[in-house]
Amino acid sequence: QVQLVESGGGLVQPGGSLALSCAASGTIFRIVAMGWYRQAPGKERELVAQTDAGGSIKYADSVKGRFTISRNNALNTVHLQMRSLKPDDTAVYYCNAYIYSLMTAPGDQYWGQGTQVTVSS
Repeated sequence: QVQLVESGGGLVQPGGSLALSCAASGTIFRIVAMGWYRQAPGKERELVAQTDAGGSIKYADSVKGRFTISRNNALNTVHLQMRSLKPDDTAVYYCNAYIYSLMTAPGDQYWGQGTQVTVSS
């Protein structure tokens, strides 16, 4: 069984920085993509950043230039370095991954439990 565990959330002042990490564990054959979503109060869950096996990276327009996603394939981890944080970045951040547990079986999408990021003075 695959699990995603996030860490690194917390409270930070506007303009500050915060780093999130997510580790995938369990029966994993291949991780196709890993990324981060977030859901703020009153808003739909949105893609923040993702990286796939081919090295392609996608960011939400609202975080471009401020957030950096990186992935450690050997450790099955993905990281999100957040800089110049704004109050609008306040949300629960969820790690997401599309993973094949077996080479002959369909892949599945997995979610972490979420970590709260609060940007406030």
